[in-house]
Amino acid sequence: MMLGAGGVSATPLTPFRYEAQAQRHCPHDQVVWLDFRKGVYYARGQKRYGQGFDGSFVCRNEARESFYRRSLLGLR
Repeated sequence: MMLGAGGVSATPLTPFRYEAQAQRHCPHDQVVWLDFRKGVYYARGQKRYGQGFDGSFVCRNEARESFYRRSLLGLR
């Protein structure tokens, strides 16, 4: 018996405390800062990248596949 929303499943995230750890985990992907509370991620160069207590460094593709969205705040 399958439960769920039509077989759609999110990719499990691998959160890291430090940016270098995340980069080693996904060497061919961009590392982003994921804000769990807001459900968005920030790229390097954005004002809130690496800030806050409710977040972690993750691979961008993992964040996208887990249905987190890109933040447009603070783009430089």
